Amino acid sequence: MSHMSGSGPHRRAVLASGLSAAALLGLTPRSAAARTVRADSPGQPLAVTTVAGSLEHPWGLAFLPDGSMLVTERPGRLRRIMPDGEVSKPLEGGPRVLARGQGGLLGIALAPDFARNRQIFLSFAEAREGSTNATAVYRGRLSVAGDALEDGRVIWRQQPAFASSNHFGSRIVADRSGHLFVTTGDRFSQMDLSQDPSNTIAKIVRITADGEPALDNPRAAGRSGWAPEVWAIGLRNVQGAALHPESGLLWVSNHGPRGGDGLYAVRPGENYGWPLISWGTHYDGRPVNGGLREREGLVQPLVHWTPSIAPAGLTFYTGDLMPAWKGSAFSGALAGRMLVRIMLDGERVVGQQRLLTDLGHRFRDVQAGPDGALWALTDARDGALLRIAPPEG
Repeated sequence: MSHMSGSGPHRRAVLASGLSAAALLGLTPRSAAARTVRADSPGQPLAVTTVAGSLEHPWGLAFLPDGSMLVTERPGRLRRIMPDGEVSKPLEGGPRVLARGQGGLLGIALAPDFARNRQIFLSFAEAREGSTNATAVYRGRLSVAGDALEDGRVIWRQQPAFASSNHFGSRIVADRSGHLFVTTGDRFSQMDLSQDPSNTIAKIVRITADGEPALDNPRAAGRSGWAPEVWAIGLRNVQGAALHPESGLLWVSNHGPRGGDGLYAVRPGENYGWPLISWGTHYDGRPVNGGLREREGLVQPLVHWTPSIAPAGLTFYTGDLMPAWKGSAFSGALAGRMLVRIMLDGERVVGQQRLLTDLGHRFRDVQAGPDGALWALTDARDGALLRIAPPEG
């Protein structure tokens, strides 16, 4: 496969919440001037800049201290993107990735002490014995030149493995103690294992930087029968995860079946219900567990999306560039083809705003950048890295 190149001069389009895609008409990849379109409805005017294109199904995004970014591509490539949009050749090193169906190179996170050790964590789909596969986590060190991963090894593997091409998860989030949260999926065909805490199917796991179970996980606190790395159970397929900036709690967005996607604040030892309860239905229209939506002891979502939006990527906005959005969470949406602003009062969702709906993009990841902008990845064979910020001037 040929190496991808940078996008050249940026393509810009200025939008506002809910505006028509007519704002894009007449713009080409080489147009340098932004066009301003004003919205009648209140909201934050937005300039959407294509910083880099020609990314094949980009999945995860991480910001490096020097201002460049690392982006995973699902087929198995890790690329570095410079602030001016130049896209590197695929970095050398890295895990042996199984790119099949929903599987491939997925989540990425920097070690909290990256400035000292230059460690990077990647989650990916890994081939196992026979035709089976599962999610795994790889740790490597970014070379000083930034063009390779060195001293890499797989530090954790989901168990058990199955012959499936779906529902791998998988985001990685470092918590405030330096441990790693890893999200997994139910492999589509193994939903009944979601309620068994002795495995890592459809679970949130918490491990050390060496891949060992964190010592203060629920099993150590008396949850007998729980695998030592399991933090929480009953989450079908989590593809969005972020730490709340105030509480430090892990928040996740979870894929329901046909509807019933949900946003959750995750606490250790809790059960989030799949497949005992769901606000959605099976893909053939059958109710999930007789249509049961609530049950004592099972945690309800803070908000659920029915019909499904297929949430992917999650971030909290704490910047000053867009003060009206400070304190909100943002989720990408694949089936919904939009970004969703989630307005919060503590852990209560008090409103939602659907953004960039007319661009037609499947948003795979969204992150709040160190520059105060939102950055997003679009899921396509010719995907892009977008910067979302107020119009200049």
